[in-house]
Amino acid sequence: MSTLDEVATLELPYKSPFDWPRLLRFFGGRATPGVETVEDGAYRRAIEWDGDSGTLSVRQHPRKRCLVASIEGPVSRHADALATPIARIFDLHAEPKKIGAALAADPWLAPLIEAAPGLRVPGAWSGFELVVRAIVGQQVSVKAATTIIGRLVQRAGERIEGHPHASTAWRFPTPDALATVDLAQIGMPGKRVAALQGFARAVASGDVPLDSATADAHSLRTELLALPGIGPWTVEYVAMRAWRDADAWPALDLVLMQSISARDPSLVRATQQRARTDAWRPWRAYAAMHLWNEVADRAGAARGG
Repeated sequence: MSTLDEVATLELPYKSPFDWPRLLRFFGGRATPGVETVEDGAYRRAIEWDGDSGTLSVRQHPRKRCLVASIEGPVSRHADALATPIARIFDLHAEPKKIGAALAADPWLAPLIEAAPGLRVPGAWSGFELVVRAIVGQQVSVKAATTIIGRLVQRAGERIEGHPHASTAWRFPTPDALATVDLAQIGMPGKRVAALQGFARAVASGDVPLDSATADAHSLRTELLALPGIGPWTVEYVAMRAWRDADAWPALDLVLMQSISARDPSLVRATQQRARTDAWRPWRAYAAMHLWNEVADRAGAARGG
C-alpha cells in the first residue's frame, strides 16, 4: 500500500484466469446513476467508511495478476480495512480452476466454462443497496430498473458537495431516508413501493441487520423472506452477490429457467429442474453466472441478474 496526499493504492491479487471485461460489463450494466460508474476500464464509486468519505476506483493491473484499487480522500486512511470488502466485490478469493473443473464435468456447462473460464460472481459494496436494486428490478428490465434507481437516488440520496467526480457525486439513500421519502410517481407499482419502504424500515430499525458483520446468511434469508414483497428470487440473488454464497441459486429466474428448458424441453418448471441443477452444487452461483453470461454474450448487452 502507498499513501500520498490522501490517496492510497492497494494491489489486490487474484487467481487466474480472471475475466475482468465481463465483470466490468456486469457492473456497468447495473451501475446506480450518480453513485457508481464504469468508465475507461475502471469501476468507480463514492464510499464511506468509519465516518470518512472519498472515492474508490478499481482497475486491472496491466501486467501483474492483481487489481489496483485507488482510494481518494479522507477514507484513504482506512485502506487496509477496505481491502477485504473490495476483494469481496470483485470475488478475488475465488478459485477459478477448481470451480471450472467441477462445473465443466457437466456437458451443458463445459462449453460455457471454455468460453469464459475466469468468470466471477460480482459482489456488492452494500447489501442494502443490492436488495433495493433487486426489489426495484422485479419484473422489469435491467435498463428500466437502472432508471428508477437513479430517480430514487435523486429523491432520497444526498449530493456530495465538492466531490471531484460528477458521475459518483451522490450517496445512496440511507435506510431511514428511503423509508420516509415520498415515492409517488417514481415509476413503480404501489405494492412494490410498499415492499421497498417496508424493507428500508426493517433495516433502519435493526430488525434485518443486513450489513452487520455478525449476521449469518441463514437467519438473514429467513428475515428477508418474511418481509412483504420479497421472494426466493430476491433472497438467492442477494445471497449470491452480497453474502458470497457460492451455492446460491435463484431457481425462479426467468433467464435461467429458459436456458435449462432450452436444453431439455421436459424440464419446464423450477421443481422439475431442481434435480438437474443440484448436480452443480456447491458452485450453483457460478453456474448461474455462466448461463446468464451466455445470454449476455449472445445479446451483446447486460442481461440476467
